[in-house]
Amino acid sequence: MDLIESLREGCPVLLDTGGHLRDSAPFCPAGVPAVVALPTSVDEVRHVMRTAHRLGVPVVPQGARTGLAGAANAVDGCVVLSLTGMDRILEIDPANRLVRCEPGVVTATLASAVSQHGLCYPPDPVSRDTCTIGGNIATGAGGICCVKYGVTADYVLGLSVVLSDGRLMRTGRRAVKGVAGLDLTHLFVGSEGTLGVIVEATLALRPARGPASGLLAAFASTRDAGAAVAAVIAAGHTPSALELIDRTTMQAIRDLGHPVEPAATLIAESDGPDQAADVAAMAALCRAAGAVRVEVRQDALGLRRLIAAAMLAIMAGMGGRPTAFIEDVAVPRSHLATLIDQLEIIALDHGLWIGATGHAGDGNLHPIVLFDQDDPDAVRRAEAAYDAIMAAGLRLGGTITGEHGVGLLKRAWLRKELDPESLRLQREIKRLCDPAGLLNPGKVFDD
Repeated sequence: MDLIESLREGCPVLLDTGGHLRDSAPFCPAGVPAVVALPTSVDEVRHVMRTAHRLGVPVVPQGARTGLAGAANAVDGCVVLSLTGMDRILEIDPANRLVRCEPGVVTATLASAVSQHGLCYPPDPVSRDTCTIGGNIATGAGGICCVKYGVTADYVLGLSVVLSDGRLMRTGRRAVKGVAGLDLTHLFVGSEGTLGVIVEATLALRPARGPASGLLAAFASTRDAGAAVAAVIAAGHTPSALELIDRTTMQAIRDLGHPVEPAATLIAESDGPDQAADVAAMAALCRAAGAVRVEVRQDALGLRRLIAAAMLAIMAGMGGRPTAFIEDVAVPRSHLATLIDQLEIIALDHGLWIGATGHAGDGNLHPIVLFDQDDPDAVRRAEAAYDAIMAAGLRLGGTITGEHGVGLLKRAWLRKELDPESLRLQREIKRLCDPAGLLNPGKVFDD
C-alpha cells in the first residue's frame, strides 16, 4: 500500500499541495510535498506519524504559515501535516487560571475566549489575528507586551506531543509549581517541529488587563531614545509596552499624512492601577533624556499599527514585485540604539530601504528590508544586508533571533552563535527524539 492510500485509512488528505509549500520567510527554498494531511484529532496525527515512520517519509508540521524563518517550508516528497483543523479550546479553568487547547487555535480567538471569564492570555504576536497557538509554541513567539508580561514560553505549563514514531507523550503539569524531573515541556517550546508534533497545550492565564494609557516621545537621535529606555527601566517602571521606531520608519508614516516627527520615537504604555502617574513619570524621564516632543495619548500603540500601511505605500512606488522582509535580532537593551544606528549604515552600503521597529524593553529589534524580489541584484543586496544585520547583532552580544526562530533562514548563523558543545548536545537531542531524521528535516541545524 502506498503513502497516500495508507494515510487515507486514518486521516483526511489533500492532494493539491500548492497552498502549503512555505511560510512567510524570503530567501528560503521550498520543496514539493507528496500530500497534505489534515488531521482533526490526536489519533489522526498519530496515524500520520506512524505511517510516515513506517515508510520512511519526512513530515513537515504546519500551522497558519505566518512564520518568518522558513521552519514550515515543505521538503520534496514530504507529508505536510497541517494542524489548523485541530482548533478546539478544550477547557477554561478560572479557578486555576489555565486553559487547554489544540494547536490550531488562533491566538486572538483564545484571548477572546478567556476574556469572557475575566482572564487574559497576554502573549500578543503582531500576527495574533491569524497565527496559531501551536505555531507560537513551536517558534517561541514573543509580542508587544513581553516587556511586562513575558513571552509564549512563560505561559506553557504542559504539552501533549506526538513523537516521530507516533507515540504520544505528555509533559508538564496543571499546578503552578512543579520541578519533578527534567523540564521536557520547554524542550519542545521553540523546537520548530523538529522534535515532535504538539497536539495539545496547557497554558497559564492572568487576570484581565484594564485599559492602558501611553505616550509618544520623539528624539533627535537614537542614542537619546536608548538613554530614555535605560532610564525608564532603571527607575523601576514596568510599562505594558515599550516600543521603539526608527526615524526612517517614522518618515514613512509621516509621508502617509500623519503629523508625526520624522525622528526616533519611543512608545511607552502603562496598564497599571496608577497609570496616569506612571505615564507622567516616564514622560519626565524622556524629556530628561533629550526628547524633542512628548505627547501623552490613550492610543499610543496605534502608531505602531500604521507601519504596515507605510510599508505598502513605499512598495507601491517601487515597481517590480516588491516585498518587505521583517527580520528579528535581539541585543542587550543598552546596545539597541547602537544597532539601529548601524542599520542606517547597512542600508546605505547596500542601497536599500531599511527601517526598524522593536521591543525596546527587551532589546528585540525588527529591521524591515524592502526590495524587489524580481530583481536579482536587489535580492543579492537584500541577502547581503541580512547577513550584515545578523553579524551586527552578534558583535553587540546579542542573538540571531529573539522570537521568530531559526528555521531554514538562520541555520548557518546558529553555528556562529552557539558554543560548539551546546550545538553538539542539541544535535544529539534531535537524534534521540527523531532517530530517523524524519521530523522537519533540514530545519534549525545545517547538517
